[in-house]
Amino acid sequence: MVAVNILTTKGLTKNYGGIKANTDIDFELQRGKVTALIGPNGAGKSTFVGMLCGRFPATRGEVFFEGQNISSLPAHKRIQLGIAYTFQITSVYSGLTLLENVAIAARRRLGKDFASVTEKVDSVLAQVGLSDRAYQIAGDLSYGHQRVLEIAMGLAQDPRLFILDEPTQGLAETEIDDFVKLIKSLAGETTILLIEHNMDVVMRTADQITVLEFGKTLASGTPDEIHRNEAVQAAYLGTAADA
Repeated sequence: MVAVNILTTKGLTKNYGGIKANTDIDFELQRGKVTALIGPNGAGKSTFVGMLCGRFPATRGEVFFEGQNISSLPAHKRIQLGIAYTFQITSVYSGLTLLENVAIAARRRLGKDFASVTEKVDSVLAQVGLSDRAYQIAGDLSYGHQRVLEIAMGLAQDPRLFILDEPTQGLAETEIDDFVKLIKSLAGETTILLIEHNMDVVMRTADQITVLEFGKTLASGTPDEIHRNEAVQAAYLGTAADA
């Protein structure tokens, strides 16, 4: 039977000297679902995600991906297994066209098969709504469109798990609406972990939400369950703090 969860953590903990950034986090990512990770500023989200993708070694605890213990694997090995993280994807090459940027990302998985790379690039640019800009120089894009290009570069690698770190930052309202449509179009195909400060985006896209506070799991559940959770309201939803 195929595992329901594509990624799980057990007791994941990160200490920096005497500072506890994350403490004993047990976490599950359901396959094919969109899970949002939220919490007040300083809640430990970046450190936790860094341990998932191999940027930071855990002080203790384990990370399992597709049933495999990947706790000791470096970031590039986790990428090879199918974990893409927008922070890890090579920065946009400002002097190259959008087509060339996405092709570089696609070749990481497809190699030098020109026909397959071309097909993937065309498909991904259409998927994110950038086909009409394929031959535009990436450095000439607005900041918001560069963020969308980064997402395209991630999708070109056909990730099993795609971690998006505040992808709507800097996007205009119309661009945010397009992003929401894109995430919904990926439902069931790609498992997505969304770290997002825009609660409207979270509530519109997420199937599940996990809330961190002071480096620990405060609550997990559906958007409705999280919205009704009094502890979450007190710690986060009722404040103006960033996620």
